Amino acid sequence: MGLVGIIANPAASKDIRRLVAQGRVVPDWEKVNTVRRVMLGIQSVGVERVLAMPDSSNLVMRALDDPGLSIHLDLLEMPAFYEEGDTVKAAALMAEQGVDALVTLGGDGTNRAAVVGSKKIPMVAISTGTNNVFPSMVEGTLAGLAAGMVAEGWFKLSDVSVPSKIMHVYVDGELRDIALIDVALSKERFVASKAIWDMETLFEVFLTRAEPASIGLSSIGARLETVSMTDEGGLQYGIADSEIAGSENCSVLAPFAPGVVSRVGISSWQRMGDGERLTIEKRNCTVALDGERAFSVNQSQLLEMEVKRNGPPVIDVSRALRVASEQGLFNQVLGN
Repeated sequence: MGLVGIIANPAASKDIRRLVAQGRVVPDWEKVNTVRRVMLGIQSVGVERVLAMPDSSNLVMRALDDPGLSIHLDLLEMPAFYEEGDTVKAAALMAEQGVDALVTLGGDGTNRAAVVGSKKIPMVAISTGTNNVFPSMVEGTLAGLAAGMVAEGWFKLSDVSVPSKIMHVYVDGELRDIALIDVALSKERFVASKAIWDMETLFEVFLTRAEPASIGLSSIGARLETVSMTDEGGLQYGIADSEIAGSENCSVLAPFAPGVVSRVGISSWQRMGDGERLTIEKRNCTVALDGERAFSVNQSQLLEMEVKRNGPPVIDVSRALRVASEQGLFNQVLGN
């Protein structure tokens, strides 16, 4: 029988960008309702067991309180510190315990942490964060149906998913961390507030995807050249310094944050090929991964970026439902 994992982040959609922009807030009760709909969808296609990450708001446990749910829920046996490391640990444990498909509720940061834990589990990522590119706005019931069908082996995974790209960040030749969508370099020396909300602090960005209909750093890159999930390679662009005359090569109008559409000066840009490692000019800076500052480097350290297609398969919910319908998998033939 198929086994589906659920990682729901109660902290998603609650960072500083609610104060400096018009970012939406997804309350815990709506996350509970979404998880409940996910489990109802999973259950409807024959999955009998769900494995979930414990969280500070008990989102998944609260979602189980529904007379229509008979699915068996197990919480991972792990200490919960209610921080990013919990998601990393949970995804790793789910991979060890044979989870066939993973449903996440969160933003780009939540999904990055899950992928740090495991790059193998097929994912359905539901957006409940800010400036999201990796997760999508998908109805929980449909997400549950797609994840459940993959877990139950209704069709070949390759028919309904796309292997995701990852930006690898190297410091002095050693892999330091990864990002699913964007790596941004900031002039600031210290991490401080994690969320990136001020474009004036940034000077260089590296993207695995640059899509016109996205929001955030990815949307800025998309004004220069479109790079989709299925396209090979990525994109790099430099942000012009407003204090240096002549540093701007062009400017683009893009939605940097919800309700914030700004004109951004670009100093340079280029496509990145798969497996092509780019070296960054040495300087003191902080490195932000998928919208959140993660660590600092100094001018004596060598920083490099490389995009590879070695991430987990991302389940295309619409495609999964279409393939199931075309193959008549939802149909039941009645005898005379």
